[in-house]
Amino acid sequence: MDQQIELKTIDDLINKVAKYNKNKKELNKIREAYDYAYLKHQNQYRKTGEAYIYHPLEVAYILTSITADIPCLIAALLHDVVEDTTTKKEEIAEKFGEEVANLVVGITKLSRINFSTDNDYLIEYYKKIIVGMSEDVRVIILKLVDRLHNMRTLYVLPIEKQKEKAKETLEILTPIAHHLGINRIKSELEDLSLRYLKPEVYYDIVEKLNNNKLERDNAVNEMLNEVKALLKEHNIKHEIKGRSKSIYGIYKKLDTGRKFNDIYDLLALRILVKTEQECYLALGIIHSKYRHLPKRFKDFIAMPKANRYQSLHTTVFGLEGQLFEIQIRTYEMDEIAENGIASHWSYKEKKTVKEDNLSLTEQKLQFFKSIIDLKEDRLSTEEFVSSVKKDLLNNNIYVFTPKGDVIELPKGSTPIDFAYRVHSKIGDSMVGALVNNSIVSLDYELKDDDIVKIITNKNSQGPSKEWINMAKLTHTKSKIKSYFSSSMKQDNINLGKELIEKELRKKNIDFNLFYSDENIDRILQKYKLMTLNDIYLNIGNNKIGASNIIDFVFKKETVTLPKIGGHVIKNADNDIIVAGIDKVKVNLANCCNPLPGDHIIGYITKGTGITVHRINCHNLNNVTDRTIAVKWNSELTKRYLANIIIHTSKTTNNNLFEIMQRINFNSASIDSVKTLSKIDETVYEISLLVIGKEHLNKITNDLNRLTYIHNIERIIR
Repeated sequence: MDQQIELKTIDDLINKVAKYNKNKKELNKIREAYDYAYLKHQNQYRKTGEAYIYHPLEVAYILTSITADIPCLIAALLHDVVEDTTTKKEEIAEKFGEEVANLVVGITKLSRINFSTDNDYLIEYYKKIIVGMSEDVRVIILKLVDRLHNMRTLYVLPIEKQKEKAKETLEILTPIAHHLGINRIKSELEDLSLRYLKPEVYYDIVEKLNNNKLERDNAVNEMLNEVKALLKEHNIKHEIKGRSKSIYGIYKKLDTGRKFNDIYDLLALRILVKTEQECYLALGIIHSKYRHLPKRFKDFIAMPKANRYQSLHTTVFGLEGQLFEIQIRTYEMDEIAENGIASHWSYKEKKTVKEDNLSLTEQKLQFFKSIIDLKEDRLSTEEFVSSVKKDLLNNNIYVFTPKGDVIELPKGSTPIDFAYRVHSKIGDSMVGALVNNSIVSLDYELKDDDIVKIITNKNSQGPSKEWINMAKLTHTKSKIKSYFSSSMKQDNINLGKELIEKELRKKNIDFNLFYSDENIDRILQKYKLMTLNDIYLNIGNNKIGASNIIDFVFKKETVTLPKIGGHVIKNADNDIIVAGIDKVKVNLANCCNPLPGDHIIGYITKGTGITVHRINCHNLNNVTDRTIAVKWNSELTKRYLANIIIHTSKTTNNNLFEIMQRINFNSASIDSVKTLSKIDETVYEISLLVIGKEHLNKITNDLNRLTYIHNIERIIR
């Protein structure tokens, strides 16, 4: 049976708050909220047996340890009144203000979600909890503290329910507490979760700690006094205390195969000083007396973690050769290390919650920035949750920009993820990457402490679609897809305009005559479109033929083929689909060898069906009325002939062999090769079989990396 904890009173809460807020009016407001909650929860009891009011009171009391502001404390006292009574938001807003009411409603919404890691509600749970957090961080802090108090009294629930709550706390809430930097709450949640999830492991660690507790305490006290005297001798004002390793932290190290006696930081000290300079002075003094382990030294002051944690960590050989981990930090750093984002309550400066969150984002609290970015990407619920779980809540790595800024990424991230995390424009214009001053491939897996430099080119053609498979983050993939979506749309608009104007020139029609307001309105009405750009877009992506639109405007009959079916065949055997025609002979033109991905148009021949050309094929320059809109059949995966000419330096090396190797390496097969030797260069004409235009572009981009290649052209005969 767990030991009975002494219940707090409202006076205990008021006295604790008064230590950091002496405003009597605000203290009276807290008492008023308590009285209100007391009446609302009258005759309600917890499973532990005490009156229900003690739960919100304890939640508020825990919040004082992170100096929570008054609206948050009032919301803590009221956080269950909407959920468990007939009270409405409007009543709370009238008595305690809109800010408090919004906090109460926010945590109520979270409480109504079925917290289970084994059912479909998990998806919605993740989405709502993260979105709620990004809009007002106090909602999630309230949720964390609410869960902490419930975990402290978890012993009253059946064993199965204990394990369920412990599992969801460990898998869902503690990672969020970690990213918020609230170590004080995170550590206790982890220890309590382990206690109920794996009680045999928990109590085994407790027993081991208790067995040598006296020995450890004596060793820590002796070392503490030695270090204290050392710092005093050098006139460094400080505070020093022993630091105990959390039970869950020990469990995680044991779980990797470490032995209990090999865990270095069981013996630990924490030194607090006033300034950053004193941190380094104290470190130098300690290292001058005690030999340190180089691989165990970490400087999180010069290079803070993404959640703004700062401290110096070193492990030294102390008394009798025992290893001690020593942390050195300022008082302000300690506040941030323990309370994370909760150490930044800044409402005395009259900032709004939104402004405060934006300020934190500017200070590189990248977790929140990533959440906001994900919301803007408009991912589906499943994609959003997948991204949060994979990209934001897993073990992360910390890499650096050349200027020393810290970038937090999930394990397995690539330079592509790094580039898009810095800025979308950096990603879109990236042409290469250096890691630790060495060129790496874009699918290189980044590691802790890598220094990454992205090489950009403002004339870059943009990202490759293959980057989507190389990227780790859902956010990165979404940005790349967004680039292609907007880029292709604009390309199609430009192409549509080009095609319609080309057609007007061929037919000797005055541009102003065609572009009259009346004609444009008629086209929009006929094709059920909204703007002129929509017309261009539909022409550019081959949904409407340019000649069809012009003929419609000037009421000219177009050459058409008889319809056999009247619908588009999705699983046709042809490479090309012609709208409204089931069975017609279709040939790919030999002059321009169109590939899937090329903009194409059909030319109606006399008696031999339709020949498909690239839209810019010079053989269509004099064609007027006999074109028809066609598109590629996406159901087929075939290989198509492409002809390229490669201009190379004239050398004695066997360049052709290396070129053929590169082509084969890119999963293409060579149909024929011709070599043309000139005075100052060697030219190769190569016919190869590829899947489509994108595949061909990949091959030519790879070949262009060879220093002796001057130029590669695709042939139109």
